[in-house]
Amino acid sequence: MLLGAIADDLTGATDLALTLTRGGMKVLQVVGVPPSGAQFADADAVVVSLKSRTIPASEAVAMSITAGEALLAAGARQLFFKYCSTFDSTDAGNIGPVTDALLALLGESRTLACPAFPTNKRTVYQGHLFVGDVLLSDSPMKDHPLTPMRDANLVRVLGRQTARAVVLVEHGCVRAGTEALRARLEAVEGIAIVDAISDADLRTIAAAASRLRLITGGSGVALGLPDVYAQAGLLRASTPANAMAAPQGRAAILAGSCSAATRRQIDLARSRGTPALQVEAAQIAENQITVSEAADFVERNSDGLVPLVYSSADPEQVRAVQKTYGTTIAGEMIEQFMGQLAQMLAQRGFTRFLIAGGETSGAVIQSLGVTALQIGPEIDPGVPWTLSSGEGRNFALALKSGNFGTDDFFLKAWDLLQ
Repeated sequence: MLLGAIADDLTGATDLALTLTRGGMKVLQVVGVPPSGAQFADADAVVVSLKSRTIPASEAVAMSITAGEALLAAGARQLFFKYCSTFDSTDAGNIGPVTDALLALLGESRTLACPAFPTNKRTVYQGHLFVGDVLLSDSPMKDHPLTPMRDANLVRVLGRQTARAVVLVEHGCVRAGTEALRARLEAVEGIAIVDAISDADLRTIAAAASRLRLITGGSGVALGLPDVYAQAGLLRASTPANAMAAPQGRAAILAGSCSAATRRQIDLARSRGTPALQVEAAQIAENQITVSEAADFVERNSDGLVPLVYSSADPEQVRAVQKTYGTTIAGEMIEQFMGQLAQMLAQRGFTRFLIAGGETSGAVIQSLGVTALQIGPEIDPGVPWTLSSGEGRNFALALKSGNFGTDDFFLKAWDLLQ
């Protein structure tokens, strides 16, 4: 195994697995911490999907270390800690604490951090994270219900999460080329925030980081890793699929993300005639809607455009719900509802699911008993179709990070299934 990756949420893991697959690597995505002694056949890379982004830092560290130990025992040459391209975290973590723990596991003193993903309009310049042409702190991420991002200066943000030195490697150093950047990175004692505004920058960073035991960032910084391995004679690239044979059965869309992108996708789908049912946390709490009623709605409307059940709401509505029920409880009610809904739909013969939101995706995967995912064709940057394997039947699953995808994502995704 060339690369062992640990992702702090399910959709982020799928995003990374897609990037590596497109580069010609054979990738296996594993759901949850692998068991001790796990072997991964002929995989070039294994991506472990955790649900550790917003849990207490001590729990995230424990899960990540166990996953890292399993990957190293299975032969991983290099570790990769994957987090969101919008650096989703709080002052308590979990990016800093997990990075510290993985460095300690490896006995290393340096790594880099680069969440840039220019294809999806995430760039880092002068250590500041931009979403499109605005600072992260001015983007809709400032109102994220779990990890509101109100500081775009990543040196400051990460510096509040770790006792290690956090330094900036500016864009000029990246543009100077691989050798100059490698020398700069190898002089760092701590964590280097590295500027990147283009895919070319990301490829330079991957090449310069070839001797680092640990790389951290978004999936973008992994863009050049397959080429690095191939040039070293370690990888024989394979060709990714452009379509996927999916299990026969009916389809459903479940959206739990409150991101601006997902809300736009819902609005467009509804305007085109998609049958849609909104489920609010207050309705669940007051028993005004049941999982069975939602499943009945989906089943009644499954003959035309793929039906949608969503809990997504604008920031003002989300704050009102959180004030009434508490941030954690409100989120858990929605996750539990969506997970149980997916399970009931599977029992009724549904085999194709499009899920929007990392937390929602994790709940659905758990409820369906999925333990591993094979990566299929790309729908939009960072979002592929996947084919599950696990305790029961196989499912076709599109697990979408809330902020990803074009506005017509819910409509066009199904065209790639055979």
